[in-house]
Amino acid sequence: MGWFLVVLAGASEIIGAAGLKLYSQQKTLRNGVLYIGGFGASFGFLYSSFHFLQVSIAYAVWIGIGTAGAVSVNMFLFGESKSLGRIISVLMIIIGVAGLKVLS
Repeated sequence: MGWFLVVLAGASEIIGAAGLKLYSQQKTLRNGVLYIGGFGASFGFLYSSFHFLQVSIAYAVWIGIGTAGAVSVNMFLFGESKSLGRIISVLMIIIGVAGLKVLS
C-alpha cells in the first residue's frame, strides 16, 4: 500500500508541475486547479505513505518520480531540450529510484 501511495504522490507531483507551467503561461481556473490540486494531492499521498514506509525512502522515491516525470513532461509536451545529457540524467534518476525500491 505504501508504494502505491508513493507512486500516486509522484504522479500527482507531475500533474502539479505541468499545471504550474501552464499556470505561469495562462492564469486560468483549469490551470490553477491542476497546479494547486496536483501539488496538494501529492503531499496528501506522500504523507499517507509514511504510515507504511520509512520517511527517507518514501521521500527520496517521491522526489525521483516527480523530478524525472516533470523533466520528461516538459521535454515531450512543452518542447524543452531533449539533449542526450538530459535524457541520460533522467535515466540515472530512474535507476536510483528503482534501486531504492529494490533494496528497501
